[in-house]
Amino acid sequence: MPSSASLKRPSPSSSLSLLVCAFLALLVAGCSSAPRVAPAPSGTPEAQVERTARPTHWGHLPGWNRDQPMAAWSAFRESCSRLERKPLWRNVCADAVQVDPLNASDIQHFFESRFVPYQVTNDDGSATGLITGYYEPILRGSRVRGGPYQTPLYRYPRYWKRHTHVGPTRAELMRSGDLDGTELVWVDDPVEAAYLQIQGSGRIEMTDGSTMRVAYAGTNNQPFESFAKRLIERGEITPAQATLAGVRDWARRHPGQVESMLNVNPRMVFFRELTGSEALADTSGPVGALGVPLTSERSIAVDPDEIPLGAPVFLSTTQPLSDRPLQRLMVAQDTGSAVKGAVRADFYWGHGDAAGEAASRMKQRGEMWVLMPKP
Repeated sequence: MPSSASLKRPSPSSSLSLLVCAFLALLVAGCSSAPRVAPAPSGTPEAQVERTARPTHWGHLPGWNRDQPMAAWSAFRESCSRLERKPLWRNVCADAVQVDPLNASDIQHFFESRFVPYQVTNDDGSATGLITGYYEPILRGSRVRGGPYQTPLYRYPRYWKRHTHVGPTRAELMRSGDLDGTELVWVDDPVEAAYLQIQGSGRIEMTDGSTMRVAYAGTNNQPFESFAKRLIERGEITPAQATLAGVRDWARRHPGQVESMLNVNPRMVFFRELTGSEALADTSGPVGALGVPLTSERSIAVDPDEIPLGAPVFLSTTQPLSDRPLQRLMVAQDTGSAVKGAVRADFYWGHGDAAGEAASRMKQRGEMWVLMPKP
C-alpha cells in the first residue's frame, strides 16, 4: 500500500479536466455506430461470423419490417433447446421464454433489442450467393415386395466403414446383388426413390395406413451427378421440366430407360427408419442436423463452418424462377453435402409434391444476415 506521502490530492482544475475527459469518453462510446455483441469463443462458427461478417443495423435488412417474424418464432424456440447449453446463447434463450408467442410486435422487438445483424460475405468480399431449395418427399411403400412396390430403399451395409469406405457405383451395386437382404422398404416409384436420395429424408405412407419416417444413414461416397441435367443435355427434357414431375413424366414415357437414366448418378444413399421420439408427429418436419424438427419455409441448411447452427438468419432472395422478393427471417437448423460457403443456403419448403416443385425450381441469388446475441 502506498504511503500517505506518495498520494497527491488532485487540484480542482485537474479534477475538472478528468470529469470532462470522462464525459467525452462516454459521449464517444454512446455515439459509436458499431453495434456490440457478446464475445464468442475462438474457433467457433460464432467467432467466424464476428471475424468475417459486417455488423449492421436493422434498417439495412431489405424487407425486415414487412416480414412476420412470429412465423419464425417457433423455429427459433426449437433451436434454443440446443443453443441454451452454450454460454453465448444462454441468456437470450432464457429470456425468450417470457415472450408472448402470439404477439408479433413483441417478437420483433425481442429480435431488434437482443440481437445484432451481421451481413455475411464470401471470401472474395462479395455479399451474394446461391440459394437452393429442398423438401421432404412423401412416397408410398410396403415392408414386403409385391404389386407396384418393386423399388427398394436400402439400409447401410454393415460390413462397410461409415464415412471412409468408397463403395461401388450405383450401377455396380444394382448389378452385383451385394445389397440383397438390406432392403428397408419397397416403394412404388423409382424416380421418387431417386429424389428421396437427393433430399436425404422423407415419409412413406405404408399399405397398412401407417407412416414410416426414413432418414439419411450414409452413402457409397461416390460423387453426385444430376440425371436431370443429363436429360437436358440429351434434349429429352427442357430446363423448365427438370423437376420431379417433369422427370417422372419422362420416365412414364420411357420405362425401359429409367434404370440407365438413374445410373447416371453413381451415388447411392442409404436410409434408416426413425422410431419412437425421432419419428415425431405427422405435423412435424424432419429432424435436421441441429437435432430439432425443421419448420416449413422458416428453416434453412447452411455450412456449419460459416454459420452457427441454430442461429436466426435473415434471408433476402427471390421466389423460384422469378424476381418476386422472398425476404424473411429463417433459422439455420440443417446442413447439406452441397451447401458449402458463407453466402449459401438451402431453403426448406416443407413436404409433398407442391414443396417438391418449389424446391426443384429454386436456384436463386441471395444475401444473408446472421443475428448474433448482444451482451
